[in-house]
Amino acid sequence: MTLTVSSHGGAGTALPDNPAEQHRDWVACLDGMFAFALWDERAGELILARDVMGIKPLLRTMVEGTLLFASEAKALRAHEGHVPRLDELALAARLAWEYPLDGTTLFADVFQVRPGTIETWALDENGNATRTGLCHFDRPMAVGSWSQTAVVGAAGAMVAGEPAKSWNPQGGAEKLLESFVASVSDRLMADVPVGIVLSGGLDSSLVAAVANRAAERAGQPVPDCWTVAESEDNPDWLAAEAVASSMDLQHHQHILDESSFHGRLPELAWHGEDLDVTVLFFQPLFERMAQSVKVGLCGQGADELHAGYPRYRNLVEHSKLVDSRLAQIEHPGASALLSGELPIGDAWWSSDHRPQVHTQSLGKFLQFEAEHGQLVNFQLRLVDRHSMAHGLEVRVPFLGRAHRREANALPMAWRLPPDSVFGQEKAALRAAADLTGLPKEIVRRPKLPAGTATTPTLIGELLDELMPRAAEIAKRFSGFDRVLAGQPDITIGLGLFYATHILDGGRRVQSKGLVDLLDEVL
Repeated sequence: MTLTVSSHGGAGTALPDNPAEQHRDWVACLDGMFAFALWDERAGELILARDVMGIKPLLRTMVEGTLLFASEAKALRAHEGHVPRLDELALAARLAWEYPLDGTTLFADVFQVRPGTIETWALDENGNATRTGLCHFDRPMAVGSWSQTAVVGAAGAMVAGEPAKSWNPQGGAEKLLESFVASVSDRLMADVPVGIVLSGGLDSSLVAAVANRAAERAGQPVPDCWTVAESEDNPDWLAAEAVASSMDLQHHQHILDESSFHGRLPELAWHGEDLDVTVLFFQPLFERMAQSVKVGLCGQGADELHAGYPRYRNLVEHSKLVDSRLAQIEHPGASALLSGELPIGDAWWSSDHRPQVHTQSLGKFLQFEAEHGQLVNFQLRLVDRHSMAHGLEVRVPFLGRAHRREANALPMAWRLPPDSVFGQEKAALRAAADLTGLPKEIVRRPKLPAGTATTPTLIGELLDELMPRAAEIAKRFSGFDRVLAGQPDITIGLGLFYATHILDGGRRVQSKGLVDLLDEVL
């Protein structure tokens, strides 16, 4: 019997004759990052599954009854029937929220397997692929409590709920730190060399700070650190030097070359499959690391769990900003996003993504960003794309089960304290960092945007040079030109994305230069 189900069922929902349910227990036991496809020849069944936080990507599409799946959309082009097209509804959400939402990609009819989900597929009587089962073994949670009985045989699963009412740094900070050491220790297990992506910010610095302790526990070598920046007086460069020195870690540093920075932008668009050009430093950073190590540890996920982004301080203003961007888009997709009438299915896991729905409270917004957007569809996606382009596997200790268990229960006041009481964002995490021996100026260092903090001058000069073309490219995308006018960096990114992935069915020669590619869009 074939079961037709949509991809928005609740976690833990049991469906009759649902073959995916039989795989729930063993998949739920996995603590780590994964996206896999298993073919059971005896059962004639394909199993697709993805880790609960969506650290590793898994995309799929259908072409005339044939199921195609891959970790990157560009791989789907290997099938002659697949022709990449721009998804304008997904683009509207990307331009308004700054990240794609739910199961969408920027490619029409190319969807993500939902994090924490198992799908089963088989061939019907006509030889066409059909989904026969679906179950959600866990949810990507930022706020909630843990249930030992939610998943039989597993180490526990997240369930929706309120965080703790109070938290005492006396004892609580050590417990939070210990959970992070355990996560780092688990992710040092490897039969290849491991390194640390060190930006000098609090999150990556905390990875470096516990490296010795975690390595001793894991019985593994202490990892080296890698940093890139545009100059030796860059704040990130100096902060990373201070961290590596204070923790007695080997530190590899590289100054970014201006000419290669400009020349590698098409490569960034090709590998990233996104519109963000400010993370161009990822390419030379991961390329350098891959020459010495095959695994990296990064600080991704900390801001989403511990409320690190500046927008969290004024959710009302952020809601107005998203609304204003949607109002500038003259496309039916913007109307669907503003009205809360999105078509639930593989692309959209919720019908209502109006900004005011998700910004009612900090806890609600943290959960929205963890489950529907910022974390899985932007931060994790970009790091995975750009690191794997160089054969570097980047692991994310902040999203390990041990640390999530402690972080999810933190009161909001210890994630984003009122200014008059505690001060900086990520207060509990900073209290834990105070126990590591990190320099105080690092523990108290404020959150800075990754790309623009690492290469502010190079990015500024690049945008100044390309500003006239950005204005012309914005006009090329009718209905989106007004919202693009205020985001020149995203406009350049959209032009490159369109040139490298969509024009001529995405079979454009990749050896062309930056300006030539942008001019082809005009």
